Amino acid sequence: MPDFLPSELVVTPKGGVYHLDICPDELAHKIIIVGDQDRVEVVSNYFDEITHKNQHREFACHTGLYQGKEISVVSTGIGTDNIDIVINELDALVNIDLETRNEKKEKVSLEIIRLGTCGILQNEIPIDSFILSTHALGIDNVGHFYERNVDIETQKLEKAIDEGVKLPKYIKPYLTKASEELNNKLDSAEIKKGITVTSSGFYGPQGRRLRLPLVENEMLDSFSDFEYNGHYFSNLEMECSALFSLGSSLGHKTTAICLGLANRRKKEFTKNYESKIIELIEYVLDKI
Repeated sequence: MPDFLPSELVVTPKGGVYHLDICPDELAHKIIIVGDQDRVEVVSNYFDEITHKNQHREFACHTGLYQGKEISVVSTGIGTDNIDIVINELDALVNIDLETRNEKKEKVSLEIIRLGTCGILQNEIPIDSFILSTHALGIDNVGHFYERNVDIETQKLEKAIDEGVKLPKYIKPYLTKASEELNNKLDSAEIKKGITVTSSGFYGPQGRRLRLPLVENEMLDSFSDFEYNGHYFSNLEMECSALFSLGSSLGHKTTAICLGLANRRKKEFTKNYESKIIELIEYVLDKI
């Protein structure tokens, strides 16, 4: 009997994974993930050669060469629920034989970098900054469904956060560290760094109130005011927690670098989105 039966690992007629519909030979081991499917082509326009293109639902994938480096850019859509699909299927492409449905003995470690946008949590971080995640704190629930590999230092920081921030009653946060190897590649003097909060939604879960009252009005300020042994919250978005937690537990290197569009403390929003996201794309392609 194979390790993974058809109900658990669905393979498409062309031999690809179910949602992404990518085959193993169509994926590079350096991967940029973006939320917006239209941003895939914006990134791949910089490639010297494109060797593969496909799209299934909101999941687009372009693979090609950039300055001698083989890179895939994959869209995930919005939210950690989609990240659960994408990370599991990217891992299956390299670490499961899709023909025999058996786990491979020799494992591949992918490099997966989220390139996206975020809100800023600190007064001192200007609008349009590039923000590199040192950790991701999930206030979603995806990470709680899997066994996690968490070192002692991260456990201590997670405990301090759990005790120090104000969350709705039933939210249990989970913390995962980004890949130091990838962060060293992406870091520079112009980069801002800190813990990224990953929310399960854009409005209430990020402390925004329109017509519905919130159950915890001090959540956002408690993130901004938190500090522990030099660690602080820099930004918030909707994907990193599942990316870091699932990716690292599967043996992949993961991180995120995001353009800060809105400073939530100062109530400011960018006027330079289009030009700054292009700058970020160019920066990441040259660094990885």
